[in-house]
Amino acid sequence: MADFMIRFLICNVFISGIIGILLIAKRIFKNNLSSRMQYNLWFLLLGLLVVPFIPFRLIGFPQIFSWLGSLRNSPASGTAITMGEAAGINRTGNTDWMNDFALSVNSETPSIAGYILLGIWIVGIFAMIILVIKSSLRLHTLEKSALPLQNPEVRRLYHRCLEEMGIHRNIPVYSTAFLKSPIIVGLLKPCIYLPIHLISDYNESDMRYMLLHELQHYKHKDAVASYLMNLAGVIYWFNPLVWYALKEMRNDREVACDTSVLKMLEEDAYEDYGNTLINFAEKVSLTPFPFAAGLGGNMKQMKRRIINIVSYEKPTFIKRVKGMTAFMLTAVLLLGFAPFISTYAADGSHYQWDSSSENISYVDLSTYFGEYKGSFVLYDLENDAWSIHDMEHATLRVAPNSTYKIYDALFGLEEGVITPENSFIAWNGETYPFEAWNADQTLQSAMNSSVNWYFQAVDEQLGASDVYSYVQEIGYGNENMSGDFSSYWMESSLEISPIEQVELLTKLQNNSFGFAPENINAVKDAICLSASDAGTFYGKTGTGRVNGQDVNGWFIGYIETADNTYFFATNISADSDATGGNATEITMSILSDMNIWVSQK
Repeated sequence: MADFMIRFLICNVFISGIIGILLIAKRIFKNNLSSRMQYNLWFLLLGLLVVPFIPFRLIGFPQIFSWLGSLRNSPASGTAITMGEAAGINRTGNTDWMNDFALSVNSETPSIAGYILLGIWIVGIFAMIILVIKSSLRLHTLEKSALPLQNPEVRRLYHRCLEEMGIHRNIPVYSTAFLKSPIIVGLLKPCIYLPIHLISDYNESDMRYMLLHELQHYKHKDAVASYLMNLAGVIYWFNPLVWYALKEMRNDREVACDTSVLKMLEEDAYEDYGNTLINFAEKVSLTPFPFAAGLGGNMKQMKRRIINIVSYEKPTFIKRVKGMTAFMLTAVLLLGFAPFISTYAADGSHYQWDSSSENISYVDLSTYFGEYKGSFVLYDLENDAWSIHDMEHATLRVAPNSTYKIYDALFGLEEGVITPENSFIAWNGETYPFEAWNADQTLQSAMNSSVNWYFQAVDEQLGASDVYSYVQEIGYGNENMSGDFSSYWMESSLEISPIEQVELLTKLQNNSFGFAPENINAVKDAICLSASDAGTFYGKTGTGRVNGQDVNGWFIGYIETADNTYFFATNISADSDATGGNATEITMSILSDMNIWVSQK
């Protein structure tokens, strides 16, 4: 939630910009957009205000259908899938064919700033809710004190207005001494409340216009809009531009209602309707109640409404076409910003992957994982086909730990810190808990024994700026290097998902990065685990150890055979014993049962 608050604030920057664009568009198309269209544009903004709170990633309808299809097509647990010819690997029966060393790190402290902002936001929401409740209680008091309309002339006029507007529902009308202007309130049981002074000063023409205005609110379901606007005001209480937008929306609602009334009148009655607003300008006011719509408004709003009445002309066909075109252009422009809001609002811990392709198979491999949570991702290059176990975890970003060393080595090679011919770095003399680390290293030995200090030395010579540039260039996971520079890839800020691991491995194998071929080959040689007539097996483990417990295990790599290449990534998580070695065991069992790479013990 603390991280969400930071993302939510970033979203508000975009939302504020969208409000500005909407106001500019309304001004540009002012002469083309009808009053009702100008009002309806605000509903697009209300929709965009919901985007940061959508509880799932905006993956689109095709992806949703694909996911639903996966539920139907998923094979039974433990089902083997034949994807290639069997191949052998000359190795021992355990995972000691590679070393999986990891140092423990301390768990990170949650974002204090995020929690502070979250607390302020929640306190503000509660304060706004209290104000809404207070206003609602005042409205409840008014409702209790109001009396059914008794004036026979007003009742007859009211029923004529209902017939005139084609409204068949009997909406109760009450009189009250606690209002200065008429209002209509209620979502399921709407009621109209008329001030007693307007009834006592009864003028048929004025009363008819006011009743028609309130009934237009009912006809256009403005009660729903009132609820939505008040909800938006509560949630976005801290954003002044949202509040300004909601005020403008209420103003446009009244103008739209005025226009709807004018459409029912003859041209010679326009002036009378305007005079009604002028005559009662001192008597009407903004309603102090939430979820209510009324005739009132302040003097500035009244002036705007009267100008609209004076300048009103019934739209021609050409003007309606222009208005619809302007509305559609503005709508497309505004909705085009939805992905930006969604991106910043989305949970940053998940990779926004397009899973709508038909070449994805969802497989149930839970029996291989046992008590571990995690996923297995396989990409068949020849058939351009994906097999994925547990899509949720396959897109979940976690720390890469030692799997990141593949690319860190590549960065060092590209900058000449090390070279394919000379990758030697002398041991700094510090004693480490693993004997293999207490010696001089080359890229081959450092990768094989996962020697942290070797790659930290490479980083130190590269510098944080160059490393970050490369991380961005290849698009490594969340590209977040805000953690300590010596450990940003060890259960810290840098995170990546299994699917992204596979995508990067395909780019590495094909050198889609555009790096020097000899550097790509040097990295491939460093992660080569086995080579035989059956094919070549490349891989790298990674283990995340937090507070002395192994909580995050990786095994990623790819297999080159004579006629195909398979890329894979396995990630497991648990409170303990989630190591790269155990991820390797799971991976080898799956690959064997899939007849992609059969172990020969």
